[in-house]
Amino acid sequence: MTRIAIVTDIHANREALTAVLADVERRRAERLVILGDVVGYGPDPEWCCDTVRGLVEKGALIVQGNHDAALSRPDTSMNITARRAIDWTRPRMTADQMAFLAGLPLKVGLDDLLFVHASAHDAADWIYVTSAQRAMPSFRVSEARVIFCGHVHKPQLYSQDLNGRVQEQRIQPGQAFPLLRSRRWLAVVGSCGQPRDGRPLAAWALYDTVTNELAFHRVPYDTAATVARLREGGLPESLAMRLLSGA
Repeated sequence: MTRIAIVTDIHANREALTAVLADVERRRAERLVILGDVVGYGPDPEWCCDTVRGLVEKGALIVQGNHDAALSRPDTSMNITARRAIDWTRPRMTADQMAFLAGLPLKVGLDDLLFVHASAHDAADWIYVTSAQRAMPSFRVSEARVIFCGHVHKPQLYSQDLNGRVQEQRIQPGQAFPLLRSRRWLAVVGSCGQPRDGRPLAAWALYDTVTNELAFHRVPYDTAATVARLREGGLPESLAMRLLSGA
């Protein structure tokens, strides 16, 4: 195993997940990791859940996201739009689909890598890693050389040097970034199904365990089709506008 594809925050976006999986295959990734939030916000929770479960049965690793958890354990900290989307999603899911998402682990380790949906510091508290200061607690509680997370919907990369100082690194989509072994790293992958960095393109990342290089990829998908089903389903219009703007 050398090339690991990391996908997160699918958010029931069938078109985005389809486009990302095609790109993953085209780039010949050998392992797939999904960092949670299979459902929530989007119009195709059943299809996305079944697709992801099929990938897990074939060997993909997966962790639970806060929207996945909220289906069976309502989260009062969610904003009203997120809660409305979860309430819309819940009756559409089968008992098996609900059980699959409810039973997902919060963290998964693989060699010197750690995969988690939000902060590694407290995986069940759904902390947003949005700055070097917020990345610091994950380094403190984990011995992993590279931590991968999602939740933020915006690709970011942080490093910790030998003196314990954490800083954000500048990244360019599609360009391989060397994760030097003299440092530790935390990568926020960005959202497959609901990007929020001003670019309405599906996000995923590819990590090469041999070269220690990480690349953040973006993929176009049929946003119009997803938006049309959002509106047909009666989901909040703000969710449609977010997909169109990527913000």
